[in-house]
Amino acid sequence: MLVDLRINNYALIEQLELRPSPLLNIITGETGAGKSIMLGAIGLLLGNRADSRMLFDTERKCVIEGQFDIANYQLQDIFEAEDLDYDTHCILRREISPNGKSRAFVNDTPVTLEALRKIGANLMDIHSQHDTLLLGDGVFQLNLLDLYAGLVPQRTMYSHAFRQYRKLETDLNALESQAAQASKELDYNSFLLNELEEARLDNEDQDALEQEIKQLEHAEEIKYKLSQALHGLRDSETCATGNLKEAVGLLGQVASYADNFQELRERLNSCLIELHDIADEVETAERRTEGDPARAEELQDRLNVLYTLQRKHQARDLPALIAVRDNLRQKVSSVLNLDKEIARLRKDSDAALAAVTKQGNKLSESRRKSFPHFEKQLGLLLADLGMPHARIVVQHSTGAPATSGIDVVSILFTANKGAQPQTLSKAASGGEFSRLMLCIKYMLADKTALPTIVFDEIDTGISGEIAVKVGRMMQQMAQKHQLVAISHLPQMAAAGDVHYFVYKEDRADRTVSRIRELNQDDRIKEIAHMIAGAKPSENAFQSARELLALRGETVNEQVSK
Repeated sequence: MLVDLRINNYALIEQLELRPSPLLNIITGETGAGKSIMLGAIGLLLGNRADSRMLFDTERKCVIEGQFDIANYQLQDIFEAEDLDYDTHCILRREISPNGKSRAFVNDTPVTLEALRKIGANLMDIHSQHDTLLLGDGVFQLNLLDLYAGLVPQRTMYSHAFRQYRKLETDLNALESQAAQASKELDYNSFLLNELEEARLDNEDQDALEQEIKQLEHAEEIKYKLSQALHGLRDSETCATGNLKEAVGLLGQVASYADNFQELRERLNSCLIELHDIADEVETAERRTEGDPARAEELQDRLNVLYTLQRKHQARDLPALIAVRDNLRQKVSSVLNLDKEIARLRKDSDAALAAVTKQGNKLSESRRKSFPHFEKQLGLLLADLGMPHARIVVQHSTGAPATSGIDVVSILFTANKGAQPQTLSKAASGGEFSRLMLCIKYMLADKTALPTIVFDEIDTGISGEIAVKVGRMMQQMAQKHQLVAISHLPQMAAAGDVHYFVYKEDRADRTVSRIRELNQDDRIKEIAHMIAGAKPSENAFQSARELLALRGETVNEQVSK
């Protein structure tokens, strides 16, 4: 329910505040006084596109703010989905800066326009004679019928099952596409994998191979150098070990004269021991070094295999080549396992489709049972609003499971006796459309918590007693749902619990749109003007009093009920 509406710096509105009644609020005024401008501002609050050209003062930002009591709307899930804190009092705000930038807020938290639209759609429903085109949409009609029949919980269960089925179908289609593509690559990947498997990469050390082949290729040079080294270390008259051994003996002769001489002797003796070990290892290496052309050829062939595979797979070294092989193993293995996964998903998808079909048939049966009641009640209401020969027929067929079920519906209508009902777009005039939508919302008023409904001249094309009946219908709806009606009919104006008057005020520099709540005397004057024009007669004033008295009688009847 709308508790407070504030509009600042929008079009002809410099500043406006409206605190509507929780019941039926009527807004009247001269053509062009600003009624439609106010609706435009509310539209911005609900997420419509902004235009900086609509600013009253182009140097200041426009701010539109609405405070709502949402305790009865069950919107916690929407707030949670949008990551917003929930409170039973909700404030929507829209700001448009002079440079055209727009910002939206919910409870002072910045939100996207999409989030504002999602929440706003549950708080206010603006219905104009142009919006009745929506009634011609099959999905919209199906939603109306489900609300009327109380099938929303059952439809929600079906929708959940359908989403599960569609997810499984999507996953299955994706996996089948993947399998088809993988099958095309399987032969080639298998060939590459076999080539790498035959290369026996796991226990190979490429660095060791490269080092060994270098030694074999330079065996003669290595053997000669080692022999020369050994000669210098041990096998010549002036070899290093001999010279070092002599030095150790000399230091031993003077070791008794000073402690540091003894320390030097011990260190030099350690070096001599190490030098003997080195000489032994050099000798061993020299004896083992032999040229082996066959072994060198074998190693070179092995390295050529590794080099060729590395170039082929653009692998910089052996670990990278092993990673390529492991990746190919996974690809080939996954193709072989895809068939099992596809079979599992197909089984799950078939089971999900069976569940969806079962729930869809059950939902369809419940819907068909409600159609005669819907047709009858709507026909009676239309007859009461001056269309005694109106006929409503719900045309129904079934198809494949879809988001809203297996049903395809179209509401057919005729206002004329003996005429064949047709689709709403062909059969209903603007005024008939408006009354049809009013009757449908009247029927839904007892079924669900409707948002604040704004009727923009829904009384177009009616007058007299029918207008009085439309007013009574709105009064009854307003007992449970807040209504705001912009009207040009005196019968409607008299039906309101609160009456607001929109008017223009001419200043020296520009025209400003204003709104004020009318007291009882002002209401009589305004309704008399609506009846007879600028200079109403005493009869017009009397008629205005009678219309307001008639409203009082209707309210008393509703209270007594």
